[in-house]
Amino acid sequence: MEIREDYHKWHSPSIGRDFEMLVFGHSGQPVILFPTSKGSYFQNKDQGMMEAVRYFLEQGKVKIYCPASIDSSSWYDRSIPPSARAFNQTCYDQLIRTEILPRAQYETGYGRMAMGGCSFGGYHAVNFAFRHPDLCSYCFSMSGVFDIRPFLNGYYDDNVYFNNPVDFIPADSDIDLWRMGVVLGAGGEDICRDSNERLSRILSAKKIEHWLDIRPGAVHDWPVWRLMFPHYLSLLPETR
Repeated sequence: MEIREDYHKWHSPSIGRDFEMLVFGHSGQPVILFPTSKGSYFQNKDQGMMEAVRYFLEQGKVKIYCPASIDSSSWYDRSIPPSARAFNQTCYDQLIRTEILPRAQYETGYGRMAMGGCSFGGYHAVNFAFRHPDLCSYCFSMSGVFDIRPFLNGYYDDNVYFNNPVDFIPADSDIDLWRMGVVLGAGGEDICRDSNERLSRILSAKKIEHWLDIRPGAVHDWPVWRLMFPHYLSLLPETR
């Protein structure tokens, strides 16, 4: 059976330019799956992530939305001031919240959805989910990194704070944080293992239930993420 695949392109008012996204599946719980650093909307497909969860897509259990990143004009754009990098990330957050989530809600009938991603996509998943826990029932990161201050040469403002999970989560008391399923996955030999263990300690201090999934011997690469992805989808909470 061929997996349904839909391509969308539109002019985004949030970022002021055209934006692209692929959507996979015909029904089911909505999952926003972010690409890795500076990744395209087709990266997760090209890396075999949709094939890894073929069963869930064919059975109508999930509908997966794969937006492009704008990392090349936010955190990774060294040609613009740090303040502009952080502001552009806030615009990306608005794009996801006001342009993609309403589409997913309308198409699936679910009010809350899952956020996921690999590597820097894991940062985006955690950043969005913890900023908007009222909109997210589940968050899973695969080898994510959660402190973006190294990108900013010491610069700091509100846009940095509210896009830096290790900073804003400790002070956040939104009750929906304790309603959200959370998985932090990393390999035992992963360059991002320390980042996941650090965030796990922050969540534990707040008594936010989560699973820190450290896979022995695994490294920071697509083969382990293709194994993690279907496992984490199998844990999706049954909630609308």
